[in-house]
Amino acid sequence: MKYTVKSIDETQALAKKFATKLKNGDIVCLNGDLGAGKTTFTQFVFSALGVKEPVTSPTFSILKMYQGEKFKLNHFDTYRITDEEAIEAGFDEILEDKDGISFIEWGENIDPLIPKKHIDVNIKIINDRTREIEIKYE
Repeated sequence: MKYTVKSIDETQALAKKFATKLKNGDIVCLNGDLGAGKTTFTQFVFSALGVKEPVTSPTFSILKMYQGEKFKLNHFDTYRITDEEAIEAGFDEILEDKDGISFIEWGENIDPLIPKKHIDVNIKIINDRTREIEIKYE
């Protein structure tokens, strides 16, 4: 399903609606150019799931873990990592964990590790305020 959001408030509303559909074991791959809003979308989803602490980009730490009201949440940023490095770091084990939900920015960099059944959130920049967000359930 494709959505056009024209403000941060509309993005937050879509993220909140999306959060209601998530369940343990889900893997969400966020795709889009730098600055498209992958981390922002994740922040809104995590907030809707009850994460109280600030959610920041895991660009340099690669993985951050949070606890929501019902779910353990993993937030990966694989912009600077290969699938071989991810395996060495144990990412495959985390992705197989059915007791949490994983959000992966730049998932294409570790594509061989991504299970066939996952959710793609593709974010396309239209202009400074507008984004096209496509959510695909694989």
